[in-house]
This record gives sequence, C-alpha cells and structure tokens, in this order.
Amino acid sequence: MADSSSQSIVINADPARIAEVICDYASYPRWTQAIKVAEVLEEYEDGYPATVRFVIDAGMVADEYTLHYDYAEDISRIEWHLVAPSKMQKAQDGSYDIVDNGDGTCTVTYTLSVDLSIGMLGMFKKKAEKAIMDTALKELKKRVEMAA
Repeated sequence: MADSSSQSIVINADPARIAEVICDYASYPRWTQAIKVAEVLEEYEDGYPATVRFVIDAGMVADEYTLHYDYAEDISRIEWHLVAPSKMQKAQDGSYDIVDNGDGTCTVTYTLSVDLSIGMLGMFKKKAEKAIMDTALKELKKRVEMAA
C-alpha cells in the first residue's frame, strides 16, 4: 500500500454538522468540482451510506470507483476503502477525523492513501494527493460554513 498523506483545516461548525455534510455523498456533485456522480448503493441499518459509487473528472484525471465506508459510533471518524480496482486506482484508503476544539470550531483531518494503476513518480503523486486533500478540505469548509 502507498504511503498516506494528511492535511487538516479548522471549520466553524459543530462536529454533527460537519459529519452531516461529509456523509451526504449524493450532494457532492453540487458542491465539489471533480465529482460528477455520487450514488449511494447500499446503506447501513442506521441510514448511513455503506457503499457509494463515484464518477470523477478532474481534467487530466477521470475515473469511476466504489468506496465502502465505516463510521465511529460518535461519527468523529469516517473512513473508507476502495471496493475493487478501478481504471486509475489499485487501492484507496482514507479517513476524516473530526475533533471538537471546544470553541465552536472543529479541526478536520483528511488522510488519504492511493495506490495508482498507472505509473507516477513519487514526487508528482505526493503533489497530486496534497492538491486533492487541499481542495476537498476547502470545499468542505465552504459547504459547511455556508449552510450554517
């Protein structure tokens, strides 16, 4: 498995609101640039999505893949892994960790590890992972704070 990268951002909202936005996968195409389709295929008994199919188009990178999600009981950690290899990825593991700062804000840490099907120099791969995480966190912050 590839090395993982992590990045954090502070969001002005409570943990429940942040988790609500993260777990509303079907709405991702409305507020994220790269995700064109997000379809919940399977849910847990409590209603949280278990398996979600994504179609992304980020210019030079386009892919269709399915992720399986697991949740901490208090939803402070949301993690996922790639169900089966896709055109671009052999594996993907990731997580969001939500920590309440006690002042009306939370620190959200995004950790991502992607093993690509195509060859890419380590330096470029790290740069791509950083860009993906940076964009995802900024879009999440904007979405959560806009709706607050």
